[in-house]
Amino acid sequence: MARYTGPMWKLSRRLGISLSGTGKELQKRPYPPGQHGPGQRKKLSEYGLQLQEKQKLRHMYGVNERQFRNTFEAAGKMPGKHGENFLILLESRLDNLVYRLGFARTRRQARQLVNHGHILVDGNRVDIPSYRVKPGQTISVREKSRNLQVIKEALEANNFVPDYLTLDADKLEGTYTRLPERSELPAEINEALIVEFYSR
Repeated sequence: MARYTGPMWKLSRRLGISLSGTGKELQKRPYPPGQHGPGQRKKLSEYGLQLQEKQKLRHMYGVNERQFRNTFEAAGKMPGKHGENFLILLESRLDNLVYRLGFARTRRQARQLVNHGHILVDGNRVDIPSYRVKPGQTISVREKSRNLQVIKEALEANNFVPDYLTLDADKLEGTYTRLPERSELPAEINEALIVEFYSR
C-alpha cells in the first residue's frame, strides 16, 4: 500500500486528530467529513478502535503500512515495553526529528527536505526520511540550503523543541541527545490498542 497523498485535513477530521500538529483542521469543523456531517460519530467495535488508533499513528508519522509493520516488529525485539519502543522508533526517524527541531512546519515538509538532500547527519548527506537517528548524532541543514525560505519561516514559527533535542538556531544544527520518554511522546495515542491490533 502506497503512502497517503490525499487531502490531509479531511483525513484529520475522519480520525478526529490533528495530523499537521497545528490543530487548525478541527477548529472549524470538529466532525467527520461527508454529507451526513456532525451526526456521524458511530460507536466503534473493539477492532474498530484498534484499527483507528493504528491509522492515527501511521498517518501522524506519514509511514506506509509495510514500513509501519516492520518498525512494530523491530520494536518487539527491543527490551522494555513493546508499545513504548514502537513510539520511540517512530520518533527517531530523520524526517520526524527535522520536524521536531523546527526546520519544517509539518512532517510532510520535513520528508521533502530530507528527500531533496538538504539535511546532513553527522556532516553526511542523508536523503532517506526513514533513516533511524541514534542518540548523540547531529542533524544539520546543508550549507547551500541555509537560505531556503521554507526553513527560515519554519524556524520563526517554531517555539518549542523537545528536551531530548538540543538546537543551535544560528548554526541550523541540532543534536538528538537521548531517547525520548513516554511522557514526551504523543499523548493522544494509546499504543496498547496498536499492540492488541497486531497481536490478533
